[in-house]
Amino acid sequence: MNGELSQDIREILISREQLQKTVAELGACISRDYAGKNPIMVSVLKGAFIFMADLVREVTVPCTMDFMAVSSYGKGAKTSGQVQIIKDLDTNIEGRHVIVVEDILDSGTTLSYLLELLRARKPASVRLCALLDKPARRKVPVHIDYRGLEVPDEFIVGYGLDYAEQYRNLPEIGVLRREVYEK
Repeated sequence: MNGELSQDIREILISREQLQKTVAELGACISRDYAGKNPIMVSVLKGAFIFMADLVREVTVPCTMDFMAVSSYGKGAKTSGQVQIIKDLDTNIEGRHVIVVEDILDSGTTLSYLLELLRARKPASVRLCALLDKPARRKVPVHIDYRGLEVPDEFIVGYGLDYAEQYRNLPEIGVLRREVYEK
């Protein structure tokens, strides 16, 4: 990693190569499980957009995509606990197989709310694909159907993950230096 943003990274936690390998494995599992089903993959914006783009290129079965934007963080480093829908789906999911694509499962508050909201719309099924799982922060239990990598209880950024809308464009996932977010 190089560039201006990299000076704020304490260490690289997950390399580009590890991300590519993990995304390919998740795509292969989804392709196997959804053969003949044409699922709709729902990316949770903004953090999951890079993961979603890479993931759908690894999925070999027909699928469609839609996007939702939800937030419980605002511009801070800690969750507010209040979930807000910023952008809803454009697609009716009734009777469809839905795969929610998320960058990281942290406290579980936002995803639990989102999954219940989607289930109320009567899809054929709802499954969760999370690139990263941070179980040390879990407050609400959430089942991950397609789980990428477990991460420690650190403030991580890159590959779509941000702090105050910065660092999403880093190609690896790194630990943000504490002095950056405790200013």
